[in-house]
Amino acid sequence: MTRVNRDQLVTAALDLIDEAGGEALSMRSLAARVDRRVSSLYNHVASRDDLIEAVRARIVAGIDTSAFADEPWDAALGRWARSYLAAFAAHPNLIRLLSATPIRDASTYDMYERVIAALVAAGWPRGDTVAVMRTVEALVLGSALDIVAPADLLSHASVPPGHPAIRAALDPALGEAFGAPRAFELGLAALLVGLRERHAAVTVG
Repeated sequence: MTRVNRDQLVTAALDLIDEAGGEALSMRSLAARVDRRVSSLYNHVASRDDLIEAVRARIVAGIDTSAFADEPWDAALGRWARSYLAAFAAHPNLIRLLSATPIRDASTYDMYERVIAALVAAGWPRGDTVAVMRTVEALVLGSALDIVAPADLLSHASVPPGHPAIRAALDPALGEAFGAPRAFELGLAALLVGLRERHAAVTVG
């Protein structure tokens, strides 16, 4: 039998979560997936929580924070949000699992450090910075779930009689106007407008 390592276990765990949800992840279910004894997994991961943090680190590794090094804070937030969305839209079952698990992964704090440091450098009051970051995250994670929702979640054909406004707004002739990607971009643009106004107000003088 070929040997397994920590990286392979993280891949298998992520596949299991993608297929069956976070609730399906246990050391026993992972062992069955990789055809190993449960006890052998502890040579590579300390616990289920350790495994979850390793999965978190895998996803965070794919989120681009490079813009915070050389772009204005608002442009950097926009690029970060789009990269964050792509990472979680590919693994929506992770959202509930990771949102309910205390963060222990160092790479996640490395990501947050870059975001917060850039906001402070841009003049944001330190007491506002985490709230700004979490506001962007909330939009991203909600949008990731919206993007993977069934295509007919909002359908012109399913609108019952007596709802002319929503029926007209869902007219297929409007193309992608009411799709989840456009909703995310509209929400992000509006959020950044509001944050710019807030930034201007708190940095006066």
